[in-house]
Amino acid sequence: MKLTILSTSDVHGYVYPTSYRTATDQQAYGWLKAANVIRAVKAAAGPDESVVTIENGDWIQGSPFASYLAQRPAADQALFTRLTRELGVDAGVLGNHEFNYGLDYIRHCEAQRNYPLLGANIAGGQAQDIVDAPFVILHRQGVKIAVLGLTTAYVPVWERADHLAGLQFASALKTAQHWVPQLRQQAEVVIVAYHGGFEADLTTGAPTERVTGENEGYQLLTQVPGIDALVTGHQHRQIAGVYQGVATTQPGEKGVAVGAITLELDANHHVVDRSARLLPTAEAAPAADLAQQTAAVQQHVESWLDQPVGQLTGTSLEVTDPMAARLHGHPYLQLINQIEMAAGQTDIAATALFNDDVRGFARQVSLRQLLNSYPYPNTLVVERLSGADLRAALERCASFFTLVEGTVQVAPAFTTPKLALYNYDIYSGIDYQFDLTQPVGQRVTQLEYHGQPIQPDQRLDVAMNQYRGNGGGDYPMFTPAKVIREVNTDMAEVIRQYFAAHPVVTGQPQTNFTVTT
Repeated sequence: MKLTILSTSDVHGYVYPTSYRTATDQQAYGWLKAANVIRAVKAAAGPDESVVTIENGDWIQGSPFASYLAQRPAADQALFTRLTRELGVDAGVLGNHEFNYGLDYIRHCEAQRNYPLLGANIAGGQAQDIVDAPFVILHRQGVKIAVLGLTTAYVPVWERADHLAGLQFASALKTAQHWVPQLRQQAEVVIVAYHGGFEADLTTGAPTERVTGENEGYQLLTQVPGIDALVTGHQHRQIAGVYQGVATTQPGEKGVAVGAITLELDANHHVVDRSARLLPTAEAAPAADLAQQTAAVQQHVESWLDQPVGQLTGTSLEVTDPMAARLHGHPYLQLINQIEMAAGQTDIAATALFNDDVRGFARQVSLRQLLNSYPYPNTLVVERLSGADLRAALERCASFFTLVEGTVQVAPAFTTPKLALYNYDIYSGIDYQFDLTQPVGQRVTQLEYHGQPIQPDQRLDVAMNQYRGNGGGDYPMFTPAKVIREVNTDMAEVIRQYFAAHPVVTGQPQTNFTVTT
């Protein structure tokens, strides 16, 4: 018997092949394309072949399509899992972004599925309302196939406490060590579906990031005997191969590929061969019948995105050179910080240019531009920091750059193994300077507030998004314990409300920091 394990992960609500940058935009990705790829594999399966399909998390949040459904109570929020149900998904796993709108939203989105939602390492609170079981055992041609579901244990570090309602997230490694030996007694094949990634090189084991518990994939491969197939996600990487003897996939993001693991079983149902590959979706047509079911919503989304938000005068807020914006500042980033300072009642703020697709705002600002520029449902926090905390955060920011033969580039730690441009912040309200010729950790050569040097024990109130305020992005100097105020409104809505109160906004250059080489 041949068993094929197909997976999607980190689709982030990109049902259609569009980035939504314009109403006519077309991209070589999208869940509807992935659906047709999955259907083709199922249709081609022979009489001695079986297919298991897993949806591996971060499915219901991330795109303007998803934002539309989340922000409009009357919208058909169950649409997401009605689609996966009709595709014939066999099991699902919650990603970290599933929690961005709270547990009620998860329940609404998951209401019409007919497959189990697995969460072996999620307990406490209302866990029984959002996950069905730690694992499921599927039966295919007389073979018992166990699927264990795991979610990155780092969810509470990023997510608002009221969105989790007492949920507890145990280590994926420790949970798998508990369950996999038991599943080996109950099934011939054991699959681990993990919404998490890898903390080390899959071949050598060399660390690729600080070990925090966010990603435990390499430890799953090397410290949990008995796993036949490991389905991963979270890092948006494209990975397929047999590592440490385990067939492993990670299919990127936005439905750019489908993970495909193949296990060959002998007559005694023992796995005798294994392989893994990614199935690109670029050339696939969107599944027409599923597109028909979502067409009305998609039309509403496009109209919704084109509604005007505000008007700009002064310096242009359109981003044409992302690297230059990070090196020299930009009026768009200055405006976002200005909005954060107004909402948080501070005169210091930090924000990031999240990715190189952020284009800022045109003179007539639309909701489309806003959601494409600030795609995350982060809320805002104000933290009371010491001068030493602020300097440490800026040193982390300064490590974003590296000099290669005199040319400034993004340091590998922010591009490998996962592109993490969103972990570099630009501040307003302070004056600072980076000297990239100095060693990492010693690059902040000027740091002033109101024209005076900032002292290590000085107290400063800084507005930032809640992801960063919880220490996300390897900023341990920021913690929830230092939060003195919260603005529990999504930043995109905070920005929209600012434009509502200031219908015409004047763009201002950003001149408070320099980077020398």
